[in-house]
Amino acid sequence: MNQDTIQGNWKQLSGKIKKQWGKLTDDDLKVAEGNAEYLSGRLQERYGMARDEADKQVKDFEKEIRHH
Repeated sequence: MNQDTIQGNWKQLSGKIKKQWGKLTDDDLKVAEGNAEYLSGRLQERYGMARDEADKQVKDFEKEIRHH
C-alpha cells in the first residue's frame, strides 16, 4: 500500500475497510494505522486466508481507493 496515502486518509478509509472486511475490529484498525502488512495479517487471522490471498485483497483494495 502507498503508506502516505493510506496513513493520510486512515480515518476515512477505516470505514471502507470495515465495510469490505466486517470481521476486522476497531482495535485491529487502530493498531494497523495504515500498515498494509499488519492489515494483511489480520485478514489471515480473521478470515483464515492464505498470506498470498490476504496480500492480494489488500493490494486490490488499494487500487480501488486510488481510482476513486
